[in-house]
Amino acid sequence: MSNVKDMSLADEGIRKIKWVQKHMPVLEHIKKVFREEKPFEGITIGSCLHLEPKTINLGLTLKEGGAEVAMTGCNPLSTHDDATAGGAALGLNMYGWREQTDEEYYETIDAVLDHKPDVIIDDGADMIMVIHNKRKDVLNNIQGACEETTTGVHRLEAMHKDNALKFPVVAVNDAYTKHLFDNRYGTGQSTFDAIMGTTNMLIAGKTIVVCGYGWCGRGVASRAQGLGGNVIVTEVDPIRALEARMDGFRVMPTSEAVKYADLLITVTGNIDIVCGDSFKNMKDGCILANSGHFNVEINRKDLENQAVSVEEVKESIEMFTMEDGRKIYLLADGRLVNLAAARGQGHPAEIMDMSFAVQALSVKYILENDLDISVKKTPDSIDDKVAKLKLQSLGIEIDCLSDCQCDYMENWEEGT
Repeated sequence: MSNVKDMSLADEGIRKIKWVQKHMPVLEHIKKVFREEKPFEGITIGSCLHLEPKTINLGLTLKEGGAEVAMTGCNPLSTHDDATAGGAALGLNMYGWREQTDEEYYETIDAVLDHKPDVIIDDGADMIMVIHNKRKDVLNNIQGACEETTTGVHRLEAMHKDNALKFPVVAVNDAYTKHLFDNRYGTGQSTFDAIMGTTNMLIAGKTIVVCGYGWCGRGVASRAQGLGGNVIVTEVDPIRALEARMDGFRVMPTSEAVKYADLLITVTGNIDIVCGDSFKNMKDGCILANSGHFNVEINRKDLENQAVSVEEVKESIEMFTMEDGRKIYLLADGRLVNLAAARGQGHPAEIMDMSFAVQALSVKYILENDLDISVKKTPDSIDDKVAKLKLQSLGIEIDCLSDCQCDYMENWEEGT
């Protein structure tokens, strides 16, 4: 049962799914194990994720484990219609299409929840919020959920603090193999893949302002520097700001940094990072992009109110003409640029191989354990397993401690 834009795109979607499978060896290994063990027999898994070929491969991995899988998108502009058609043809329950209205977006979340899922996989916590606020009828069936974004984890931790969370959540985002690789290398590369593919701009020699220096911000700043950009970082956390300076970047308040920006990228997960008078101080030709989960970091309403005209000059590029004649460009409506921009393909398959492997194993962990209601870090054993499988796929061997070395590390007595 599916509701997608065009099933005639299925063959193209399947070709793309098969391509990413060749570059996701860890998930393919787990898929083979699941096929034999069937850990999800009789289980329904519902997801709200960016619907593109790599995500469909996660759904197929869960299906191989015996699950009924229902999937919808977590961003109206990130869905690949050929991938959803391909997923539907391969036996997944797919709901969603690119450029959904807000109403359609929540209707497809409801469609997934109509399958009465036992476990949720979320990206940004929208589906979990809908369950708690609107679809309480499915609460009793849900054994737990996985959340894979910093933004979503923050929302869920706030819920737990207020005693509002009704089932356990595994914070897949906080797994080392997620935030060290996905957030840093994945976001860093995919952000510039999308920006350069959409604008055809040269990064070398430009001043790039990166708002936020968490793991995603670190990745964006590093890639900007590697491409020859002159990077300025803005932060509210003194330790992260100091780290950015020690990494060789200039650090200053956003209100000052916007004056120098040729390209400004927000990566904070918070609202109104660029708003109000910030737009008055930007250079002519400044390009704005967001790599945070929601389109709230760049205040589009403030920008629109200050502009005398707004024009789409190219797919995923809007030009705001200000009263003094300056032009400011906004990419992908301020949404997650690496997936929402016309040329956005998301993170490389080799990166999502690890993140989705953690997701798949975390679902199994939820079902095998009686977890208390809280937001939990992914067990280190899952992280270690994924890392070891990834090293094996790369043909890399590492050292192991000897029994003597293990004894030495555990012995506190003086002189040993």
